[in-house]
Amino acid sequence: MAIGVLVIDDQEVVRLGLAQLLTGTPLEVVAEAATIDQGLRLLDNPGIALALVDVRLAGGEDGLAGLGRLKHAKPSLPVVMFSAFENPTYIARAFALGAAGFIPKGMPREDLIAALETAGNKQTLWKRDQLRRVSSALAAARIDQQIEAPLTQREGEVLKHVCSGRTNQQIAELLGISYETVKEHVQHLLEKIGVADRTQAAIWAVRAGLA
Repeated sequence: MAIGVLVIDDQEVVRLGLAQLLTGTPLEVVAEAATIDQGLRLLDNPGIALALVDVRLAGGEDGLAGLGRLKHAKPSLPVVMFSAFENPTYIARAFALGAAGFIPKGMPREDLIAALETAGNKQTLWKRDQLRRVSSALAAARIDQQIEAPLTQREGEVLKHVCSGRTNQQIAELLGISYETVKEHVQHLLEKIGVADRTQAAIWAVRAGLA
C-alpha cells in the first residue's frame, strides 16, 4: 500500500505537480490543502500517513506555526517542512517544533521520494550538517524566567516576524515603520530575552510558547 501524503501549499500548481511527481512511486498524494486550517480538517482521513507543508503560505500564514498546530492535533503524524529558502531560522524552528525534517523545494525527484518514504516510515530526515548549522541556537536559547520587563506589543509583533524569517526591511514594510526603528526593536528584543541572534530568538519564542 502506498504511503498517503497530505500536501499543504498555497500554490495549486505545486500541489498538482507533487501529485504527478509521486505517481507510480511508493507514495501517493491522498489529500491537499492551501491553508493550515484546511489541512487540519483533513486529518481524519485514515489514508494520511505523512504531511508535507510549505513554510510560507498565502496571506502571510506561517507554515511553521501551522506545524505546531498539526503536531498538537495529531502528534503521531510525521510532518516534513519544505521551502525554497534554507533559512537557519526556519530549520531551527522546524526541529524545535517536532518536524520529521526540512527539505528544499529544488530537491531532485529521486531524493524527494526517498526522503518522503523515510519520513512516512517514521524515521527522521534530520542531517548532521543541518543541525550543526543551528546547534548553537538550539543550545543557547534557554527560557529566562527573569526577564526584567515583559515584551511590549511592538516587540511581540517584531518577534513574530523574526520567527517567520523576515528581514528588517520586510518587517519595516509590514509594520509601516522605518528600517532603523525595526533594527532598534530587534536589538532591544535580543537583549531583553538574553539571546545573541535572530535564530536564538526564534527558538526562545518556540520554547516560551510564543511561536
